[in-house]
Amino acid sequence: MQVKPNPLIDSAVLVPIFRRADGVLRVVLVRRSDHGVHGGQIGFPGGKRDPGDQSLLETALRETHEEIGLARDRVKVIEELPAVETLTTAYRISPFLAQIDPPPAWPHCSDEIAEVLEVAVDDLAKPEEHGEEMADLPAWPGPRPLPFFRLGPHRVWGATYRILLPLLPRLLVGPDGPG
Repeated sequence: MQVKPNPLIDSAVLVPIFRRADGVLRVVLVRRSDHGVHGGQIGFPGGKRDPGDQSLLETALRETHEEIGLARDRVKVIEELPAVETLTTAYRISPFLAQIDPPPAWPHCSDEIAEVLEVAVDDLAKPEEHGEEMADLPAWPGPRPLPFFRLGPHRVWGATYRILLPLLPRLLVGPDGPG
């Protein structure tokens, strides 16, 4: 008898980028509160698609507003990036790269978000901020290498890492690429 895999759960995230007065290109990440499926992890604002969402972009915008208080009129979507799947929790994540006009402070939802992080893209590109360790996650058949970015005391890994890594070269020359 063949076991049917569980269907993937559609979700979406915003990959918000901006420059403050210092001119440094930054990406907004969140540290999730300690409870929940992805408790304590670093990720992008976003979440699971609700039945009332017209599209996955609608999901990303709604969830971003709920989690970090970023109003839709402060978001200019650049493009949808390739979807990624989580390694253990059966989510298919559709990321949307967006330039934002950040608020002076982040009025985040403390039930879901422990901290909003404004991370310099240049810092993520530094070789010393890249690492890898052997990990043994519950859904895996055994230990395997898990790459990550160091972010102070935190690590950015999994789907967030796999969204950011191919995007870094483009962001280093500007969100719209060279030229």
